Amino acid sequence: MTYTEWQKSSFSGSGSECVELRRADTSVELRESDEGDTILRTTPTTLAALLRGLKAGEFDHHA
Repeated sequence: MTYTEWQKSSFSGSGSECVELRRADTSVELRESDEGDTILRTTPTTLAALLRGLKAGEFDHHA
C-alpha cells in the first residue's frame, strides 16, 4: 500500500493533540496525533460528505 505523509490540521495550532490525515492508495486515513496507533480509514467521498455535514451543522444536536 502506498502512503503519503501525515498532514496536521491547520486548526490544531502547535499542540500535540491534533487531527492528522494521509492518503493510503484509494483511501483516506485519519488519526489523532496523541493516539497514533488508532487509525480510521474511509473513502475520500465519505470524508467529504462528513465534512459537509459538519460545516452545515447537521450534527450539532449531538453536542
